[in-house]
Amino acid sequence: MATKKFRCKVCGYVHEGDKAPEKCPVCQAPASEFEEITEGGAPAKKGVDRNSNAYTIIYSAVMVILVAVGLAATSQALRPLQKQNEDNDKRQQILRSINVTVPANEAEAKYNELITDAFLINENGEKVGDATEAFVGEKEGFPVFVATIDGQTKYIMALNGTGLWGPLWGYLSVNDDKNTVYGADFSHQGETPGLGAEIATPSFSHRFQGKHIFMDGALKSIAIVKPGKTAEGQDYVDGISGGTITSQGVNNMIHDSLMRYEKFLTSNQ
Repeated sequence: MATKKFRCKVCGYVHEGDKAPEKCPVCQAPASEFEEITEGGAPAKKGVDRNSNAYTIIYSAVMVILVAVGLAATSQALRPLQKQNEDNDKRQQILRSINVTVPANEAEAKYNELITDAFLINENGEKVGDATEAFVGEKEGFPVFVATIDGQTKYIMALNGTGLWGPLWGYLSVNDDKNTVYGADFSHQGETPGLGAEIATPSFSHRFQGKHIFMDGALKSIAIVKPGKTAEGQDYVDGISGGTITSQGVNNMIHDSLMRYEKFLTSNQ
């Protein structure tokens, strides 16, 4: 028993069956020229053609929009937590430069305990920003963090430069004489594991303790030399074996960064 009726849109022929004929027996029109009709004689409503290009394009566009909206909402919701993690990582780096290592969940409390002041300076050593601006790092200037360790003042300065594969950064602290290094910490974006990446290890940063950045009243920085070599007229530490370019990057980073702090280091602030 026929269940459906199909009308040829070209000649009006009506076909009964489960589907339209391949060709109209009257005018030879193809099956695509037939439309299904209801009992009342009106064409049946067509469903969505899931095989059409239009359906594929619309479906893909909707899915892309939904995924983009979902990712944006997730990112926005997680941003406060991401910001907190970034801030605590920065606090950990600053604390390591004064030889204090704490887990991330203790970083904020320890930072607030030991860092008693912070400010931004310009190249003339003049203060141009407060503690919040020094930590955030969005305002032009060079941050100084002041720590109190066992009743003694330490000055922490920010370093930044370039290594073999990307940015280098770190912090260097000096005693209240503004000359003797108390501690250091270095980080990198993508130096080679086992080679240049070793600058981020304590075995490298601890080499700087007790070194002097001034010699005979002049800012000399601290040289990074190949193991077994020396640097005349300034204090030096051994570089990373197999990480020559990264070591040179740290050498330049320390020198160039300390030059920005020279007026501050020679002032009475």
